[in-house]
Amino acid sequence: MTVDMIQLVIAGALGLVALTLATLRWLRVAQREHYIAPWVTIIAGLWARRLTLALYVIVIVLIVVTIVGEIIGTEDIDLRWASIVAIAILIFLPLGLGIRGRTGTLNWTARLRRLLAVWLLLFTVIAGVLTLLLGIVGIAIALLNAPLLVDLALVVLTPIEKRLSRRFLISARKRLQQVRPKIVAITGSYGKTSTKGYVAHLLGTAFSVVASPASFNNLMGLSRAVNERVVPGTEVFVAEMGVYGRGEIRELSESFPPDIAAITTIGEAHLARMGSREVIFQAKAEITEKAGTVVLPIDDPMLLGLAEKCRAEGKRVITVSTDPSAEAQVTVFAGTVTVLVDGEPQQTAPVTISNVGHAVNLAVAVGIATALGVPLSQLAPRLAGLPDAAHRAEVQESPGGTVIIDDTYNSNPVGAARAVQGAAELAIERGGALVVVTPGMVELGSVQRDRNRAFAAQVVNAGGHLFAIGRTNRAALLSGAPDARLFARRELAVAAALDQAGERGVILYENDLPDHYP
Repeated sequence: MTVDMIQLVIAGALGLVALTLATLRWLRVAQREHYIAPWVTIIAGLWARRLTLALYVIVIVLIVVTIVGEIIGTEDIDLRWASIVAIAILIFLPLGLGIRGRTGTLNWTARLRRLLAVWLLLFTVIAGVLTLLLGIVGIAIALLNAPLLVDLALVVLTPIEKRLSRRFLISARKRLQQVRPKIVAITGSYGKTSTKGYVAHLLGTAFSVVASPASFNNLMGLSRAVNERVVPGTEVFVAEMGVYGRGEIRELSESFPPDIAAITTIGEAHLARMGSREVIFQAKAEITEKAGTVVLPIDDPMLLGLAEKCRAEGKRVITVSTDPSAEAQVTVFAGTVTVLVDGEPQQTAPVTISNVGHAVNLAVAVGIATALGVPLSQLAPRLAGLPDAAHRAEVQESPGGTVIIDDTYNSNPVGAARAVQGAAELAIERGGALVVVTPGMVELGSVQRDRNRAFAAQVVNAGGHLFAIGRTNRAALLSGAPDARLFARRELAVAAALDQAGERGVILYENDLPDHYP
C-alpha cells in the first residue's frame, strides 16, 4: 500500500469519527437553539473563545501548513500528515461540549432527522469537492466549518419546514373558526408565562379557559396547543406569543387573531438577536394590530405611547401600572390591587404576590380579566392563590430551613435586578446570608458584559455572595464581584451555596444556561 493510500485511509477513518461526533454535538445545539440560523455558529464561536481557542489555532495552522506544502512542494517531509493531525484534534473539539448533554439530550424528531439528512448531504458534497481540489486537507477544512454547514442546512430547510407545518396550522385555524373562543394574546420581554398562568387562574371561575402550555409560543407550538386542547365549549384561549424578530408576531396574529392583546414589558431579552430595544418594541407592538382591546402597562414610556396610538386608532385600551400615583385603570401596589376608571378607584382588594415576583404581571392579568367583564369582587378570592410558573421566581424552603428562590428560566437584566432586590430584602428579614448562584445572562449582544458586571455589582452591594458558574460570563461577573467563587457547573455550586447560606439564609438561583453554552 502506498503512502498516499495509507494517508487517505487514516484521514478517512479519523474523519468519520470526527464527523459522527460533530453531528451529535452540533445537531443538539441546533435543536436547543430552536433551529434558528446562525446560532449554531454563534455558539461554536463562544466555545472557541472561552475554552479551546489555542487548539483551534493549532488546527488552522496545520491546515495552512498543509496547503502551503502542497503549493511550494517539499521533498524532505510530507506535510500532508499535518492535516491528519488536524483531523485527529477536531475529534475532541470543542472541549467540554458533550454529545449527550446533561440539560437536554437529542430528541430525534422528524424535523431533526430531516436536518441530519441535509447536513450530511451538504458535508459530503463540500468535503468531497474540497478533497478533490486540495487533497485530504479538504476533510479538515470541512470539519472545521461543521457548525457553519449545520446553519446552512437550516437555511436550506426553512421553506420546506414551513410547507410541512402548514397542514397543522390549517387544522388549528379551522378549530378556532369552529369553536370561536375569545383569543387573549400575551407577549413581552419577560413575564409572558407567569402572566398567562395568572390569566387562566383568574378567569377559571367565569369561563372555560385553555392556555397554551409551557412556552409553546411560536407558530407550531400554538397550532399544537389549539389542535390538542381547544375543544367545543372552550370560551377563552390564552396564547403566549414569543418573538425573535420583526414580523413574527404579525404572522402569529394572522393565524391566531387576538380579541385582547397584552404586552408585559419591553426589555433587553434576545437583544443579541434583534439588535436594539427599539426593534424589540416594534416586534412586540405587532400584537396590537389586529386586537380590538389592548392591555398595556404604562409605567414604560414606550408602552404609554403605544397606548395613546391604539386609543387614537379606536381600540379599547386598558392601561395598568404598579405606580400608586398613576391614573391607570388597574394598579397593583403594596399588597393591594385597585381597579380604576377614568382615574377614580372603583374596587380594591388585598393580594398576595411573591416579593421576588413581578407585580406588573398581575396588573396585566387583572387588566385582561377586566376587559372580559369579570368584576374584581369575583377575582378577589382567587388573588391570594396565584399559581407559580416553574423556575420563575419560585420560592421554597429546603429541609435545612434555607429559603431557595428558583429564577432560572430566561433571565434578563430587569428581572434579575428585581430578583436580587427581593432576595436581599428576604435575607435581611430572616437575618441570614444572601447567596446568588448564576452563570450570568446571555443573548444581550453588545451590552452583555456591562449588564452582567452591573448585576454582579448589585449582588455585592446588597451584601450577597456571588457564585459564578461556567465560563460564558465569568470575566464580566468577576469584574463586578472580584471575590466571586467560581464553579464549572451549577450542581457543584449547590452544596457550597447551602453551606454559605445556612439555615436562615436565602439562595437565589438566577438563570441556568443549558449545557450547550460553555
